[in-house]
Parts: sequence; structure tokens; C-alpha cells
Amino acid sequence: MRYHSRDNEEEKQDKYIQLRQILNVVFMIGAVVGVLLYFYQSKSIGTVVILVAMFFKMVECVFRLLK
Repeated sequence: MRYHSRDNEEEKQDKYIQLRQILNVVFMIGAVVGVLLYFYQSKSIGTVVILVAMFFKMVECVFRLLK
């Protein structure tokens, strides 16, 4: 009888995991930088940076749905 690790199966099924992780890191860094810019510099530049970060998060969500 063979036992399979659930984590191993999920890794095999999710072929975009590394790309999703990179996109998540870009999103998190962009969101933090955007908030800092919003509060300490220009509100409009901060808003644009946050919106760009959100775009990366939306792309990551598309890859999550493709898995």
C-alpha cells in the first residue's frame, strides 16, 4: 500500500507556485512602499504605487485559479 503526502501532491498540481510566490513578494513590498509614500510624501504617488502593487496581486490570483 502506497501513502502519498498531501503537500507533495499539491506541489505537483500547482506548477505556478514559484511565480506566485514572487508575485506575492512584489505585492507586499509594493504595498508597504505605497503606504509609506502615501503618508510621508505625496498621496497621489502613494496611491499609484498601491494600485500597481494590486495589479501584481490580481495577476497572482489569476495563476491561483489556473492551478
